[in-house]
Amino acid sequence: MRRSLERAVVGRPIADVRLLRREVVAMPDDPPGGFSRARTERPGPIRRVPKQDLLAGQRIERVSRHGKQLALVSDAGRVLNVHLGMTGQFLCSGAGQRLAQADHVHVVWRLGDGGRLAFRDPRRFGGIWTCRDEADLLSRRWGMLGPDAATIRASDLAAGLRGSRRAIKAALLDQRVIAGVGNIYADEALFRARILPQRPGGSLTGAEVAALCRAIRAILRDAIEAGGSTLRDYRDAEGRAGGYQDRHSVYGRGGQGCRVCSGMLESAVIGQRTTVWCPACQR
Repeated sequence: MRRSLERAVVGRPIADVRLLRREVVAMPDDPPGGFSRARTERPGPIRRVPKQDLLAGQRIERVSRHGKQLALVSDAGRVLNVHLGMTGQFLCSGAGQRLAQADHVHVVWRLGDGGRLAFRDPRRFGGIWTCRDEADLLSRRWGMLGPDAATIRASDLAAGLRGSRRAIKAALLDQRVIAGVGNIYADEALFRARILPQRPGGSLTGAEVAALCRAIRAILRDAIEAGGSTLRDYRDAEGRAGGYQDRHSVYGRGGQGCRVCSGMLESAVIGQRTTVWCPACQR
C-alpha cells in the first residue's frame, strides 16, 4: 500500500478535503484510539478537524511506513498517521473518474489536477491520526511500536521475547514486540522457521530466533513483491489485488496436506487467532 500510494500521490498538491465521518480521525486531544474506539463517555463536544490538519493546501512530500502504519508527510511538515485495520483502504481516481467504491468512504482529498484520494473503511477498525510533525508522530504513535518486521534483527526480537511465557505465535502478533506481523505472516514465518506456534517465546534458542527473523524478513519481502495477500476485498491504492495468497504454505489450510511432508496440517486458536501448523515439520 505504501508503494502504490507513493506512486499515486507524492508530489501532488491537495486542493481540498472533505471529512464525511469525524469518528475516524483522532486529533491530539481526542481519546487515544479516536472517538470510534472510546469506551468511556465522550469528554465534552467533539471538535471540528481543521482542513489544514488533514493536509489541505499542502503537497504530499513522501509516504513512510512502520509496521502496519502509514504516514503521509506534507511539505509543511504535518503528518497524517493511518492505520488501515482489517478493512481500511485507499482509493485513487483520476480527474473526471468515479471512485471504484463509493460506499463507506470517510475522507476524500481533492488533488490539484482534479483527481481524488479517498479513505474507505467499512468496519471502521482503522483510523487517521493527525500529527503536528514527525516528532509528534514518534512520541504519540510510533514510539509505542516494536522494531519493524521487514528489517527485524535477531538481537531485537530476542530482547522482546526474553522471559516471555506467551506462545510465540501470540508474541509475534504483539505490535509492541515486533511491528508489522499479522496472522497470515506469523503462521507462514513460523512454518518456514520450523517452530511450533505453541512454544513459549522465551524458550527459543538464539539459533531459533535468528532463523525466525530470517523467515519473517523473507516472507514479508516475497509477499510485498507479490502485492500482498487478497483474501476478500484487499486492493492497493491503484486498485490491484495481491497475489501472495496463492503461495501460502499453512495459513487457511488447516486439515489439508502439508506442501513439504504431505502430513495433515492442524489448527487451533492461539492468541485469539486461528493458527495453522504442521506437527511434523514444526517440532
